[in-house]
Amino acid sequence: MSVIAVGADHAGYELKETIAAHLVANDHQIVDCGTHSLDRVDYPEFGAAVANAVIAGEAERGIVVCGSGIGIVMAAGKIPGIRAATVHDVTTARMTREHNDANVIGIGARMVGEQTALDIVDAFMSASFEGGRHQTRVEKLASLETLGLPEK
Repeated sequence: MSVIAVGADHAGYELKETIAAHLVANDHQIVDCGTHSLDRVDYPEFGAAVANAVIAGEAERGIVVCGSGIGIVMAAGKIPGIRAATVHDVTTARMTREHNDANVIGIGARMVGEQTALDIVDAFMSASFEGGRHQTRVEKLASLETLGLPEK
């Protein structure tokens, strides 16, 4: 069983609720970082809240949802130690774990249907980082947080 942080803005609220219920039904625990209604809110606070829950060790991974899945991922990715990616299908969800060791994914509620979103979640949850040739690249990503672009 894993602990997963979930968060969304108003555009992603309903899909976040569906994803959270799906995760619980599959024996995961949820840290719900909001929002908790359809009232208009700004996505940066919810992307950051999920990312902070992951970095603080309150959750192993995070799933964020907004209309496009883009803005909320940008917000999550600003938190040092977070590797966040917007995904639109099972393949990108699986590969972002296997190749990039993503610890947060973003889904666009206006971009994918509900069943596709649940399939994305399942792929993300079942995939593991492959390491190997990808390890050095992930380490270079991490170095960008403090060093900027590496020298050639």
